Amino acid sequence: MAILPTYRPVELSFPVPRHLHLTLQAHLTFLGNCSMIHLTTSTIGEGSSTHPPLGSFVYAMPDRLDAQNAISTALSTEGSSIDYATRLSKILARRFNHPVYVGCSMSFAGLTAEEEMEGIAAVVGKILEAADKNKVETSKAS
Repeated sequence: MAILPTYRPVELSFPVPRHLHLTLQAHLTFLGNCSMIHLTTSTIGEGSSTHPPLGSFVYAMPDRLDAQNAISTALSTEGSSIDYATRLSKILARRFNHPVYVGCSMSFAGLTAEEEMEGIAAVVGKILEAADKNKVETSKAS
């Protein structure tokens, strides 16, 4: 199965589990041979004129020698979001089996580690759902 390229980005917005005041926005672009994902969080009180910081930008690709591993490199770092960007890029590179660029300015400040993991699991689940909608069966050349 391959992911069809999207010429219009897929935009998602959903509340973080157990923290309905915190909303996560995802901007997904599936380019066929790689995917670009940009993530940020906002609270209910923030207006639309508030721009989040750039955050971290990480490139990850699946390891050809070990399918359970992914290789990543940080292209731009922001102290508070580099861990989320690296973790998500590696998970998605393994799941998609192609390179992934992840821009992340998510902030889970004030949440427990368990709540952060639930938030990351929700992000991965929503991204995989969006990718599944763009999948097609690839035929093998004879």
